[in-house]
Amino acid sequence: MRFILPVGLIATTLAIAPVRFDGEKVLRVKLQDEKQANIIKDLAQTNQLDFWYPDAAHHVAANMTIDFRVSEKESQSIQSSLDQNKMHYEILIHDLQEEIEKQFDVKEDIPGRHSYAKYNNWDKIVAWTEKMVHKHPEMVSRIKIGTTVEDNPLYVLKIGKRDERRKAIFMDCGIHAREWISPAFCQWFVYQAAKTYGKNKIMTKLLDRMNFYVLPVFNVDGYIWSWTQNRMWRKNRSKNQNSNCIGTDLNRNFNASWNSFPNTKDPCAETYRGPEPESEKETKAVTDFIRSHLKSIKAYITFHSYSQMLLFPYGYTSKLPPNYKDLAKVAKISTDVLSTRYETRYIYGPIASTIYPTSGSSLDWAYNLGIKHTFAFELRDKGKFCFLLPESQIKPTCKETLLAVKFIAKYILKHTS
Repeated sequence: MRFILPVGLIATTLAIAPVRFDGEKVLRVKLQDEKQANIIKDLAQTNQLDFWYPDAAHHVAANMTIDFRVSEKESQSIQSSLDQNKMHYEILIHDLQEEIEKQFDVKEDIPGRHSYAKYNNWDKIVAWTEKMVHKHPEMVSRIKIGTTVEDNPLYVLKIGKRDERRKAIFMDCGIHAREWISPAFCQWFVYQAAKTYGKNKIMTKLLDRMNFYVLPVFNVDGYIWSWTQNRMWRKNRSKNQNSNCIGTDLNRNFNASWNSFPNTKDPCAETYRGPEPESEKETKAVTDFIRSHLKSIKAYITFHSYSQMLLFPYGYTSKLPPNYKDLAKVAKISTDVLSTRYETRYIYGPIASTIYPTSGSSLDWAYNLGIKHTFAFELRDKGKFCFLLPESQIKPTCKETLLAVKFIAKYILKHTS
C-alpha cells in the first residue's frame, strides 16, 4: 500500500521557513576619517554587511555615522576589527530577532476592525481600501494603476471630490519593503482625511479645493515578503537575468540620472537599479499614472524610514535646484510644524548633501518631469529601533507627520498655479 501525504502537508513541507535573525546585531560606527571609511568598505567586501544607513557601502565616507546589520557568526570578528583600529562604535540592536518580535507591542482593540495603531499586512490593507471606498463613496475612490511582478494589484486611493482639474498631490508609501512605518502613515492619512472632513477646518479646506492620490504600498510583493519570509527585505521580487539574486531597488529604477552610479549595477546589491529605467512593473505603473495626471499634480511626496529627515532634490548631483530657496523654506516650516506635537527633531535639505548621493530616485524623476515641489520624508526614528519601530510609536509618528503634510498641502494650494 502506498503512503499518500495529505496535500496540505506537502504544501507546508515545501514552504520555506521564514528567515530568523537570532543573535544578529546592528552596529553604529562614527567614522573619523577616510582611513576608517576604507576599513568599513574593506570589511564589506569580505563580510555580509547589510547597510541600513547609508544604504550601500559605496556611500560610506569620512565623518559619517553609519549603521549596519551583521550576522551572529561575523559579529565577533567585525567588532574585533573595529576595536583594533580604535574605531568608535555602539551596538544599537543586540539581538535582531528579539527586536522584530518586540515590534508588535500594541494589543488589537476590536478583532476584525482595522487598526491604525498596528502594522497591517497586505491582505488587511486591501480589505481596508475597500472599506474606505464603501464608507466614504463621495470622498474616496480606488484606482487600480497596474499590477506587480507577482500579479498583485497596485491601488491608488483618490481622496477629494470628483473634479479631475483641481490641483492634486501624489503620495506614496512603502517603496522599500522593510520600512513598515511608511504604509502605516499612508493609511493614517487617508483615514484622517475622510474622518475629519467637515470637522477639521484645514482638512476641509484642502479637500474642498484639491485632490490627493495616495498609493498606500508601492512595493507590494516586497512588503508581502517582509511579512511572510524575511522581515529585512528591501527590494521588489522580480527575477534578474543571469543571476540568482532577486529584486530591484524601486527607488533606483526611475529615469533620473539612472546610469550615474556604477555600484548600482549588481543584481545582488540592495540598491540594484534594474536592467533599465522603469524596467519594473511597479515603477512603470506609477510613472504612467503621474504622467497622465501631470496637469493637476503640483506636489509629489514619498515616505521612507528611518532618520527623521525631510529631503528634496537633487540626489544625483550636488547642484541646487532652481527653486531651492522655496523648497528649503517649505521644508523648514514643515519640520518646525512637525516638532510642535512631540518635539521630534527633523533635519532638512537636498538629498545629496543631507543624506547621501543617489541616482534613479522617484523624487528627482518627479521634479525633472515638472513637479516643482517634491519631498521625501524619512520617518522615525534616529537609530534606537531603526526599521523596527514599535507599534506604540505608530500613532505619534503619524500625528506629527500629518501636521507637516497638511502644511505642505496648504502651501501648494496657495502658491502654485
